[in-house]
Amino acid sequence: MDYQLKPLGKTCSATGQPLSPGSVCHSVLVERNGQFVRLDFSAAGWKGPPEDAIGHWLTEVPVLKNAGAQRVDPDALLQYFEQLCEEASPGQEANRYVSALLLLKLKRLKMDDVRRDDDGEWLILNGVRGEGPFEIRNLEMPDADLLALQQQLKSSLATEWAA
Repeated sequence: MDYQLKPLGKTCSATGQPLSPGSVCHSVLVERNGQFVRLDFSAAGWKGPPEDAIGHWLTEVPVLKNAGAQRVDPDALLQYFEQLCEEASPGQEANRYVSALLLLKLKRLKMDDVRRDDDGEWLILNGVRGEGPFEIRNLEMPDADLLALQQQLKSSLATEWAA
């Protein structure tokens, strides 16, 4: 029989204080009203397992990989992307491609088709709110280049395109 437990909580069940990333956490499984409930405790809030505990274990509060990552405003990014598409400057092709990938990830664009011709592969994209269609050359960039351009774009959007 499989049991579904909620993931690690964000706050200590005893103190109500946030659980610190990287710290050791005590987790307990109890039954309440016929349901299995997970409770998580910081070291400061841990007084031992409750009498009705079915089990308990130690776990480490995960450190978010992208805790310092800049968030992108999807509306600002879409506005920037549309401007890049209108200008259609060959020097901005990489920025159009990276913007399109970010908008796909943010679910603001959807890929409707792929077209191939002598010039390569083209992504046919439409906005989820009726924007487009947009034809973007698939640059198939190496991951390192893609990540560098994404960071540059996010930084630029945070300063220049913030609403």
